[in-house]
Amino acid sequence: MGALMKLFDTILLIFFLIIAIAAPLLDAQTCLPSNIFPDILVHFKTWYTHEYGDYLVSEKPHFFVGLIWVELLFAWPLSIASIYGIAAGKSWVHTTCLMYGVSTLTSMVAILSEMVGSGKASEKLLKMYYPFLGFAVLAILRGLLPHSSKSNASVRRPVVARKKRA
Repeated sequence: MGALMKLFDTILLIFFLIIAIAAPLLDAQTCLPSNIFPDILVHFKTWYTHEYGDYLVSEKPHFFVGLIWVELLFAWPLSIASIYGIAAGKSWVHTTCLMYGVSTLTSMVAILSEMVGSGKASEKLLKMYYPFLGFAVLAILRGLLPHSSKSNASVRRPVVARKKRA
């Protein structure tokens, strides 16, 4: 079980690092004015939109902008906390992973339902979004899996016998 947790943690650490960088630099362009971002980031976002045909990013429907706000205000700080928790071996990292996973899974189901249902999304665009669904499920699993026996042993306090008073 310990090796599985190490594998989950390594995969999630890389994913959370990507989110910690991409969310404020790229996703924020969806709901904030583009003139506050460097030109190179704006051009990269434009290239991505045209290359993958991401109509949600270009059309900015209200539900999508709302989900980006949830990502920026809720999920992004959780990704940063999870990076720290995984790197430092904190016992609470399962909670941040669970919260991040449930939030992202909910958002991805809404986004992918729109893409598949509308028929506007190309196969290339769907292949860009589906891994986020997988990472959300992985984060939920990480949050639900029991702690290793080593971490549980260090949390328990030894039983101390009390003296009787005379």
